[in-house]
Amino acid sequence: MESRAKVAGHSVHPVLIVYPLGLLSTAVVFDVLHLITDRPGFAVAAAYTMAAGLIGGVVAGAFGLVDWLAVPKGTRARRIGALHGLTNVVVLILFAISWLVRNGNDGWDPGWVAIILGFVGLLLSGGAGWLGGELVERLGVGVHKGANPDAPSSLSGWPATKTSEKGPRIE
Repeated sequence: MESRAKVAGHSVHPVLIVYPLGLLSTAVVFDVLHLITDRPGFAVAAAYTMAAGLIGGVVAGAFGLVDWLAVPKGTRARRIGALHGLTNVVVLILFAISWLVRNGNDGWDPGWVAIILGFVGLLLSGGAGWLGGELVERLGVGVHKGANPDAPSSLSGWPATKTSEKGPRIE
């Protein structure tokens, strides 16, 4: 089942998710560095990185919603997709609360509540990522019809069907 939101032949959602995932994970690393060193620069870096990750998460989620709406109702893929999306919404809420808690503090000092929310969000994002992998790798959501190891480039304009010695064939 192919993605509904594509650019240059590829699904947009999996391209975008790397940014919020990396930014929010990095924010947790900055929080740990702040805990270890007590240097305020790490708290500030965590706050700004988290803000960027939250914005990226909303954008990536919008494209994920477009793809999920195209998944047939009553299927396991639809249920897994809903759980994947809802888990990611919870992740964004946890990080948003973490950001808000530290926003009122002097120098963006996170405090324990913000740090715990970030760690829980990070753990949940791992579960949400696994569910996303289940959608693509096990259930074939977002995969081109006829995908195979010798499929032509998505930029070629050819379908992802098996190729012959004379080149791709249209089925």
